[in-house]
Amino acid sequence: MAQFDVYRNSHRGSPAPYLLDVQHEMFSGLRTRIVVPLMAVGRVKLMTRLNPVFEIEGKKVVMSTTEQAGIALKDVGEAVGSLASERTQIIAALDYVFAGV
Repeated sequence: MAQFDVYRNSHRGSPAPYLLDVQHEMFSGLRTRIVVPLMAVGRVKLMTRLNPVFEIEGKKVVMSTTEQAGIALKDVGEAVGSLASERTQIIAALDYVFAGV
């Protein structure tokens, strides 16, 4: 598991088809991961800096930054990709929600 990897959400019926792992690898020994839901565009009111839009498996998804949560490692679904190349936007959204900058 790596920071900014994307996983298929294993919870059926969730409005978030994917989960973005935002936890640093330094904490890989923990039994939990901090994830941010990636929702279909249109399910989240967009604030450009807070909710960047990405493409996963040909689908546009929005980072629902304010809905991040810690989940058990066993509940993280199948890896489907990485958004490591989007690190700057992801960190900016997290900084915005935590520090307002």
